[in-house]
Amino acid sequence: MKAESPSPPSGPDFSPEFQARLEELLVWRRDVRRFRGDALPEGLLERLLGLAELAPSVGLSQPWRFVRVIGPEARGCVVENFEAANAEALADYAGDRAALYARLKLSGLREAPEQLAVFADLAPEAGQGLGRRTMPETLQYSTVCAIHTLWLAARAAGVGLGWVSILDPLRIGRDLAVPETWSLVAYLCLGYPEEAHDDPELQRHGWQAREAAGPVLLTR
Repeated sequence: MKAESPSPPSGPDFSPEFQARLEELLVWRRDVRRFRGDALPEGLLERLLGLAELAPSVGLSQPWRFVRVIGPEARGCVVENFEAANAEALADYAGDRAALYARLKLSGLREAPEQLAVFADLAPEAGQGLGRRTMPETLQYSTVCAIHTLWLAARAAGVGLGWVSILDPLRIGRDLAVPETWSLVAYLCLGYPEEAHDDPELQRHGWQAREAAGPVLLTR
């Protein structure tokens, strides 16, 4: 008697139409630097952060820590931090490349209605250390997963997100008075974008074209 094939595990059926829309979402997930000043609807930021909480994390540690930066003094410190770091970065370039760098808009710190400093807790109680003894950096990787989940959820809701990395991370931690075990992973600007594009801004303004080659795949 022929054994019956086991039934596949039950779960949602993601149709071809859904898969096509997911691909569209990935294409339109862009780094936004140009924001309108109007506030997000009440409760939307909290809903997006709730979706970010669904991200995977090493040992179920959920090490991400979101700090909502709203005060003018705190935001002023971030702008000063960015301007100092950006001036240092500009000094590393010369000639036409320096001129191009100086023209780029590299943050929406002055316009974005919502701003989040995202830290990884390097000593979380949750997870009991599972999975990170040999690779402790997975705490930061887990936090990046939460950021990307937030990014996609925001884009699906029509909200733009920009990742500002031209910052002194230690200074951010001091200015925001967070615990010493928290390590800055990203500073995010959120709001409704002024314009819509499906290509990277850096490519559009001549800094770097997206590589045409696919992902590197090695077989052993």
